[in-house]
Amino acid sequence: MRMFVQGEWTETPQLIEVKNPYDDSVVDTVPKARASDVDAALAGAVEGARVMRNLPAYDRSRILIRAADIMEERSEELARTISSEEGKILAEARIEAVRAAEIIRLSGEEAKRITGEVLPLDAAPGCAGRLGFTLRVPCGVVAAITPFNFPLHLVCHKVGPGLAGGNAVVVKPATDTPLSALKLVEILLEAGTPPQALACLTGPGSEVGDFLSGDPRVRKISFTGSYEVGDHICRVAGMKKVTMELGSNAPLLVMDDADLDKVAAATVATGYANAGQVCISAQRVLAADRIYDDFLDRLKTGVENIRIGDQLQEGITMGPLVRESDAVRVSDWIQEAANGGARLLTGGARNGALVEPAILADVDPAMRISCDELFGPAVAVNRFDDIDQAIDMANDTRYGLSAAIFTQDIDRALRFAQEVDSGNLHINWGTQWRADLMPYGGLKDSGMGKEGPRYAVEEMTETKMVVVHLDG
Repeated sequence: MRMFVQGEWTETPQLIEVKNPYDDSVVDTVPKARASDVDAALAGAVEGARVMRNLPAYDRSRILIRAADIMEERSEELARTISSEEGKILAEARIEAVRAAEIIRLSGEEAKRITGEVLPLDAAPGCAGRLGFTLRVPCGVVAAITPFNFPLHLVCHKVGPGLAGGNAVVVKPATDTPLSALKLVEILLEAGTPPQALACLTGPGSEVGDFLSGDPRVRKISFTGSYEVGDHICRVAGMKKVTMELGSNAPLLVMDDADLDKVAAATVATGYANAGQVCISAQRVLAADRIYDDFLDRLKTGVENIRIGDQLQEGITMGPLVRESDAVRVSDWIQEAANGGARLLTGGARNGALVEPAILADVDPAMRISCDELFGPAVAVNRFDDIDQAIDMANDTRYGLSAAIFTQDIDRALRFAQEVDSGNLHINWGTQWRADLMPYGGLKDSGMGKEGPRYAVEEMTETKMVVVHLDG
């Protein structure tokens, strides 16, 4: 596929191979963008921002809703693209394709709801005869820098609200998974998006990202990825609006009154989906001492029923990691924990980019597999004595994106909600859950700002204050 720059599908002398993680076969090729391509994309986006600012909200809404309709019609094609380039199983890719269309539809609805407010300025001393109101206006050019693990879903969470808010959007998808983003651009153009309002640059973030983030023509950056890259982007960006959706090592607390069969099923569902390559994946399970061994028995049974293999084959329930190098790292972390005293109950073996889903028990909180973000198919389990210790252990991290608790005790549940430092909190389900209309974002090193179309539109617009000084 070609990238989209200044209203044209563009090639470059150098190409990047997009490979299927399972067998390393080449799915397609994309251009390797250069600094000159970034400059051209931004020059086009500046003009596109003028076009979008003048495009009525009704028209922006219709374009996005039409695009959502097309996405639904092409959902199987989109799902196979996601699965082929990223490695998640087809069942998960089909869910992603459907949710992506819903994000674009929600964005179309939000395009009609961008409002200001009237302020009672005469409530301030000496301000009689003044009328005040606010206007919400587009930021201008939005840079959307997206990760590999949800190559369509997370692009839509940035592009949809960006266009809904009247901006031009320059997308920089992950180098490993650019095809889904390019197909989205095709669909948005077919739906009537002004060509100047979109650009999609393919190539390494280390070469393209700094040019894009540091350019003063970009007024808003929305990034999803690791803390380290997000921190670097913020330093390069300077005085720009930023939304940062960063890493996590989400804790799941299992109290002694929990339904252990339900907990085990939820841990399998939320700890190993997409081979654990989800920022809100259940990575640290903290279980009450009284039910600790019983829970591990149930979890082991569930995890050993996961079928790994070719993600494009029906019946497979977990595919490969996106890169073999990531599989090597995950396998090394598992072995490091086992060598350090943790009990490896099952899994951990590697074959290429496939890693058998693993459970590690009695994990020291200082081990990397507990205190860093694993982004792989393993769960680290530890025990606690009471709710006070459980909350302390849950908060003993620099991250704060998602956390969960299983309990039938309302007092424990509400203490968890009030005292655990996390942007998303779940009671009686695992950490990996998100409705696309809800506000979604983290605390601490897990980022700043919120996604979800309504909230992202707010992030991608700015407020102007208007004061009318009335005669008399």
